[in-house]
Amino acid sequence: MAALDTNVLVRYIVQDDAAQFAAAKRLISRCVGDGSTLFVPVTVVLELEWVLRSGFGFGKDDVLLTLSSLFSAAELVFESEQALEVALQLFRKGSADFADCLHVALATQAGEQPLWTFDKAAARISGARALAKA
Repeated sequence: MAALDTNVLVRYIVQDDAAQFAAAKRLISRCVGDGSTLFVPVTVVLELEWVLRSGFGFGKDDVLLTLSSLFSAAELVFESEQALEVALQLFRKGSADFADCLHVALATQAGEQPLWTFDKAAARISGARALAKA
């Protein structure tokens, strides 16, 4: 199984470069036609959310919709998919950013809690706890 880098997913989603979009679309269509899948590392999802938000101005609702759509695509297999789904739900319900939600979800999946943090928004996520300053 081959894997995808963030830039391929970005081009496929935002379609800001016609040649790269066409190449990404061909690859994904070929996988659909072959019945094969493409692997997406958890780090790619983390970077994808950041690029969409900071580089392309996606708001929270657009990020949620985009990631939800990707997670349900049969041609994509995600590393730590269960933790990604949990992170998406935490992100949807709370005020912490997606990265913090993913950190908590991965720590929880590993059976390691709490996730200690100085970030006040992250500390409000179930499974995280604020670390008091000395």
